[in-house]
Amino acid sequence: MSAAKEGYKKDAKGRLIPLDLIKPIDMQRDELVADIVANAKVLNKAIADFKHATFGDVQAFIDLSSEEYGVAIGGGKGNLNLFSFDGRFKVSRAISERIVFDERLQVAKALIDTCIQRWAADSNDNIKVLVQDAFQADKQGQINTARVFGLMRLDIKDADWIEAMHAIKDSMQIAGSKTYIRVYERQEDGSYKAIPLDVSNA
Repeated sequence: MSAAKEGYKKDAKGRLIPLDLIKPIDMQRDELVADIVANAKVLNKAIADFKHATFGDVQAFIDLSSEEYGVAIGGGKGNLNLFSFDGRFKVSRAISERIVFDERLQVAKALIDTCIQRWAADSNDNIKVLVQDAFQADKQGQINTARVFGLMRLDIKDADWIEAMHAIKDSMQIAGSKTYIRVYERQEDGSYKAIPLDVSNA
């Protein structure tokens, strides 16, 4: 964004407004917001630097530990916890994989619909609702994996249903993963409480 020329300030529509026509309260608000944003950007960079450095430090420690026992751990995968010597602090690395479904999920839905039609006389309406909810996509077109997994936990002895569960399992693909670092401090009762690293929980 280009800077406004001296003696003027751009408004939200990009118009140049003379400074002497801007109310003092509007100028003060503008300065406050600018200061907060500047500080937020500094904090954001500090958190990003901390995250990248911590990921590297944890992986370097894993490599060091594996070398001591002559074991190679590839890919940097896996969840783990590191504790301070006195157990007061805990650092957790968690890897969350994003699961998506391919076209076989629609095959599974067709098989399940066949089951429901056969069971129509005595099927439980709750199961019908559960099935419809499981295959309902959100605004981004994503299927809720937890709801689909909920179907897979149902112990239904029916050939079509079992085949549908196999189709769901085969349709699952890992679309990517995200690594998280969380830091905890032990409390008086022995539980661990996270040290917040985001503004809303700090």
